[in-house]
Amino acid sequence: MNQEITAHRTPLHQFSVPLSATRRGARLARLLATEQLRSWGLPLDPARLIVAELAANAAVHGRVRGRSFRLGLTVTAPAVLRIEVTDARGGQLPRRARTAAGAEPTESGHGLLLVEELADRWGVRTGPVPCKTVWAELDLGR
Repeated sequence: MNQEITAHRTPLHQFSVPLSATRRGARLARLLATEQLRSWGLPLDPARLIVAELAANAAVHGRVRGRSFRLGLTVTAPAVLRIEVTDARGGQLPRRARTAAGAEPTESGHGLLLVEELADRWGVRTGPVPCKTVWAELDLGR
Protein backbone atom coordinates (compact mmCIF):
# COMPACT_ATOMS: atom_id res chain seq x y z
CA MET A 1 0.00 0.00 0.00
CA ASN A 2 1.33 3.40 -0.95
CA GLN A 3 1.14 6.55 1.11
CA GLU A 4 -1.37 9.14 -0.05
CA ILE A 5 0.04 11.98 -2.09
CA THR A 6 -0.57 15.24 -0.23
CA ALA A 7 -0.08 17.62 -3.14
CA HIS A 8 -3.30 19.35 -4.12
CA ARG A 9 -4.31 18.87 -7.72
CA THR A 10 -6.81 20.83 -9.74
CA PRO A 11 -9.84 18.68 -10.65
CA LEU A 12 -10.61 18.66 -14.37
CA HIS A 13 -13.48 16.16 -14.14
CA GLN A 14 -15.38 14.76 -11.16
CA PHE A 15 -18.03 12.08 -10.78
CA SER A 16 -19.54 10.69 -7.59
CA VAL A 17 -22.48 8.39 -6.96
CA PRO A 18 -23.87 6.46 -3.98
CA LEU A 19 -24.65 2.80 -4.67
CA SER A 20 -26.25 0.00 -2.71
CA ALA A 21 -23.71 -2.14 -0.88
CA THR A 22 -24.70 -5.26 -2.83
CA ARG A 23 -23.24 -7.26 -5.69
CA ARG A 24 -25.70 -5.47 -7.97
CA GLY A 25 -24.39 -2.12 -6.69
CA ALA A 26 -20.80 -3.23 -7.35
CA ARG A 27 -21.73 -4.25 -10.90
CA LEU A 28 -23.45 -0.90 -11.44
CA ALA A 29 -20.31 0.89 -10.18
CA ARG A 30 -18.27 -0.79 -12.91
CA LEU A 31 -20.84 0.02 -15.59
CA LEU A 32 -21.20 3.67 -14.52
CA ALA A 33 -17.42 4.11 -14.32
CA THR A 34 -17.06 2.65 -17.82
CA GLU A 35 -19.59 5.10 -19.24
CA GLN A 36 -18.07 8.05 -17.36
CA LEU A 37 -14.55 7.24 -18.53
CA ARG A 38 -15.84 6.83 -22.08
CA SER A 39 -17.59 10.24 -21.92
CA TRP A 40 -14.32 11.84 -20.75
CA GLY A 41 -12.40 10.17 -23.59
CA LEU A 42 -10.20 8.18 -21.20
CA PRO A 43 -8.95 4.61 -21.60
CA LEU A 44 -11.27 2.09 -19.94
CA ASP A 45 -8.64 -0.32 -18.69
CA PRO A 46 -7.17 -0.77 -16.18
CA ALA A 47 -9.51 1.73 -14.44
CA ARG A 48 -12.68 -0.34 -14.77
CA LEU A 49 -10.90 -3.40 -13.38
CA ILE A 50 -9.82 -1.40 -10.34
CA VAL A 51 -13.34 0.01 -9.90
CA ALA A 52 -14.79 -3.50 -10.14
CA GLU A 53 -12.48 -4.82 -7.43
CA LEU A 54 -12.83 -1.90 -5.02
CA ALA A 55 -16.63 -1.85 -5.43
CA ALA A 56 -16.85 -5.63 -4.91
CA ASN A 57 -14.78 -5.27 -1.72
CA ALA A 58 -17.10 -2.50 -0.49
CA ALA A 59 -20.15 -4.68 -1.16
CA VAL A 60 -18.69 -7.80 0.45
CA HIS A 61 -16.31 -6.63 3.18
CA GLY A 62 -17.47 -3.05 3.80
CA ARG A 63 -21.19 -3.68 3.88
CA VAL A 64 -23.25 -2.34 6.77
CA ARG A 65 -26.95 -3.09 6.64
CA GLY A 66 -28.90 -0.07 5.43
CA ARG A 67 -25.77 1.85 4.32
CA SER A 68 -24.51 2.44 0.82
CA PHE A 69 -21.03 2.89 -0.58
CA ARG A 70 -19.84 5.79 -2.74
CA LEU A 71 -17.86 5.63 -5.97
CA GLY A 72 -15.82 8.67 -6.88
CA LEU A 73 -13.79 9.36 -10.01
CA THR A 74 -11.63 12.45 -10.36
CA VAL A 75 -9.30 13.49 -13.14
CA THR A 76 -6.72 16.04 -12.08
CA ALA A 77 -3.88 17.90 -13.72
CA PRO A 78 -1.36 16.66 -14.51
CA ALA A 79 -3.24 13.67 -16.01
CA VAL A 80 -4.09 11.54 -12.97
CA LEU A 81 -7.26 9.48 -12.54
CA ARG A 82 -8.19 8.92 -8.90
CA ILE A 83 -10.68 6.19 -8.06
CA GLU A 84 -12.24 6.25 -4.59
CA VAL A 85 -14.67 3.83 -3.00
CA THR A 86 -16.01 4.83 0.42
CA ASP A 87 -17.88 2.36 2.61
CA ALA A 88 -19.39 2.45 6.09
CA ARG A 89 -17.04 -0.05 7.73
CA GLY A 90 -14.06 2.08 8.75
CA GLY A 91 -12.97 -0.35 11.45
CA GLN A 92 -12.21 -3.06 8.89
CA LEU A 93 -9.20 -1.89 6.89
CA PRO A 94 -7.74 -3.85 3.98
CA ARG A 95 -4.48 -5.62 4.74
CA ARG A 96 -1.65 -6.48 2.44
CA ALA A 97 -2.22 -9.97 1.12
CA ARG A 98 1.44 -10.98 0.96
CA THR A 99 3.03 -11.86 4.26
CA ALA A 100 6.52 -12.41 2.89
CA ALA A 101 8.23 -11.46 -0.34
CA GLY A 102 6.82 -13.60 -3.11
CA ALA A 103 4.42 -15.50 -0.84
CA GLU A 104 0.99 -16.29 -2.13
CA PRO A 105 -1.95 -14.43 -0.59
CA THR A 106 -3.96 -16.07 2.12
CA GLU A 107 -7.63 -16.97 1.66
CA SER A 108 -8.55 -13.38 0.79
CA GLY A 109 -6.70 -10.45 -0.71
CA HIS A 110 -6.35 -11.58 -4.31
CA GLY A 111 -8.24 -8.51 -5.50
CA LEU A 112 -5.99 -6.06 -3.73
CA LEU A 113 -3.02 -7.74 -5.38
CA LEU A 114 -4.70 -6.89 -8.67
CA VAL A 115 -5.20 -3.28 -7.57
CA GLU A 116 -1.57 -3.10 -6.43
CA GLU A 117 -0.36 -4.38 -9.81
CA LEU A 118 -2.61 -2.14 -11.93
CA ALA A 119 -2.55 1.14 -9.99
CA ASP A 120 0.38 3.51 -9.82
CA ARG A 121 -0.53 4.28 -6.20
CA TRP A 122 -3.21 3.08 -3.78
CA GLY A 123 -4.07 3.33 -0.13
CA VAL A 124 -6.72 3.76 2.53
CA ARG A 125 -7.98 6.89 4.26
CA THR A 126 -10.09 6.56 7.40
CA GLY A 127 -12.99 8.81 8.32
CA PRO A 128 -15.26 10.44 8.67
CA VAL A 129 -16.35 7.92 11.29
CA PRO A 130 -17.56 5.25 10.65
CA CYS A 131 -16.26 5.31 7.04
CA LYS A 132 -13.10 4.48 5.15
CA THR A 133 -12.06 5.26 1.60
CA VAL A 134 -9.92 2.93 -0.47
CA TRP A 135 -8.33 4.87 -3.30
CA ALA A 136 -6.20 4.13 -6.33
CA GLU A 137 -4.49 6.45 -8.79
CA LEU A 138 -3.53 5.93 -12.41
CA ASP A 139 -1.08 8.18 -14.23
CA LEU A 140 -2.78 8.75 -17.57
CA GLY A 141 0.21 10.24 -19.36
CA ARG A 142 2.35 7.10 -19.49
